[in-house]
Amino acid sequence: MSITVNLYYTGCNGNARKFAEEMESSGVADAVRAEDGNEKYEYFFPLSDPETVLLIDRWKDQAAIDAHHKSEMMKKIAELRDKYRLHLRVERYIDEPKK
Repeated sequence: MSITVNLYYTGCNGNARKFAEEMESSGVADAVRAEDGNEKYEYFFPLSDPETVLLIDRWKDQAAIDAHHKSEMMKKIAELRDKYRLHLRVERYIDEPKK
């Protein structure tokens, strides 16, 4: 089982893209990717909405997500989200176990 969380960061004046770029250039995104249980952490830019960035964030289970939410990375992510004045919308999906 995996849990996929789609996070839509929306701002103005290109701030969502700047946020994603700083997440990558600062090493925060790579640090999240290195956390135990992370299976995917990747940014995408919707063609129809230049002020939004989509983060696809997949974890092996809820325990891995819980550990991530308690990590120092969450504080850094929140600081960057505040810096760029972004709004957040979240979708969550649980993969069916393979039979």
